Amino acid sequence: MDLQNRRETGMSKQPRVVVAMSGGVDSSVAAALLKQQGYEVIGMMMRLWNEPGAEGSNRCCTPDAMAQARRVAAKLEIPFYAIDAQEIFYQHVVKYFVNAYAQYITPNPCLNCNRYVRWEFLLQHAQAIGADFMATGHYVRLEKDAANKIQILAAVDRHKDQSYVLHILNQEQLAHALFPLGEFTKPQVRQIARDFDLPVAERAESQDLCFLGDSDYRQFLRRQAPEVGTPGPMITRDGKEIGQHQGLAFYTIGQRKGLAISATQPHYVLDKDPRKNTLIVGTLDQLGQTELIAGPINWISGIKPPDEIRLSVKIRYKAPRVLARIMQLPNNMASVAFDQPLRDITPGQAAVFYDGDACLGGGIIQPSPQWLSEEDQ
Repeated sequence: MDLQNRRETGMSKQPRVVVAMSGGVDSSVAAALLKQQGYEVIGMMMRLWNEPGAEGSNRCCTPDAMAQARRVAAKLEIPFYAIDAQEIFYQHVVKYFVNAYAQYITPNPCLNCNRYVRWEFLLQHAQAIGADFMATGHYVRLEKDAANKIQILAAVDRHKDQSYVLHILNQEQLAHALFPLGEFTKPQVRQIARDFDLPVAERAESQDLCFLGDSDYRQFLRRQAPEVGTPGPMITRDGKEIGQHQGLAFYTIGQRKGLAISATQPHYVLDKDPRKNTLIVGTLDQLGQTELIAGPINWISGIKPPDEIRLSVKIRYKAPRVLARIMQLPNNMASVAFDQPLRDITPGQAAVFYDGDACLGGGIIQPSPQWLSEEDQ
């Protein structure tokens, strides 16, 4: 229930909201807007895991980011707390990231961070201090549908829309969620920060994974899981060996750069065979699939749609939506069939389903069945 509804129904209690702060402009503006709207705002920032020997390198909680968040809280005259989330972040985000690459899939660790760290761990801390809501600086909108279910809608700013990484939420979590930025564009948010005279108004955005610090993911993986750097053959679909790869974890479906192949036409990564530690490459006309299996599927409404339905699907955070036929499978899995082949279907990323602006849910894209052992199948 939002603040206006509370006032209309005569509820006098000033609702309390914890804002997940990062020291960046988005979460800072979220806190400023909510205070302006009359909420009792509390800022919380999580201390996240850092690689041993590189303390303070996690970009979401560097000493500078922590200091900036404190400055914003002081400017807004709201309480601010730092919460130790290192262990849960390591277990559900970093360890998941390393293990996924060790299994030769390409994960999106932001999904696990939102699922287990923000919207379980931090939400529980917020509720423990009596908060009615938790807010973040994500660019999405919330709306109730005809069945009174809370929907996640794409943000007004399509370039910043983050519904893809929030498809993991459920109705109970959304009942306590606020996303103040969904109606604004990024330039508008920066202007709001200037209007509030926030010290982070011009702070640059970081697009990299927070826990990598200054490393590239390959360097990080070599330190955390050296076994992923085992070289092996690079072959074409017909079995011809045309080179050596440096470790399956260091390549992703659709990749062209870095293959070091001498050929008359460009080659791309088509697939991986982890049983033989083999990278399969080919020409552009060989790249692409029309089907994938994803799951387990989280349906945000808590209600499965019909066994067969046509929806728009995103297969990566920045990918365009593409129409597809969704078929329900046993064990809460789904088959997704596209009208045309897609180049970048990548196991470990999420397939997220949309009906117009509404994000309905999604699940993790599964590896090709032919590369799984009988045990895994």
